[in-house]
Amino acid sequence: MGDPEDLFAGFPDSLQTYRVVAGVVAGLGRTTTVVSKSQVAFRRRRGFAYVWRPGQYVSSDVPAVLSIALPHEVRSTRWKEVVHPSARTWMHHLELRSAADVDDEVRGWLREAYAAAG
Repeated sequence: MGDPEDLFAGFPDSLQTYRVVAGVVAGLGRTTTVVSKSQVAFRRRRGFAYVWRPGQYVSSDVPAVLSIALPHEVRSTRWKEVVHPSARTWMHHLELRSAADVDDEVRGWLREAYAAAG
């Protein structure tokens, strides 16, 4: 794919939410952005944050999901799901109903994930 704008074309709320997340990530430091058919991944040595549109796979009115990879579980009622796919990674899935959901708490989680992705 290559362009996040193409991935979210036709879904303005999803695109706006992606842009807010991308802006936060840009302020963290040097990253690589990888766009696939299903998501936008933000990487350092490892991927640490992913934005995707759940409606692409299941019936959902949620514009975007932000998946954040952290080295430990973070307990919060905000997470839709938390999974432990490998010994050093806990994947935290957050439904973003609007760009305003990317608040100070989410910015903190992204900072921590960026630091851990080294």
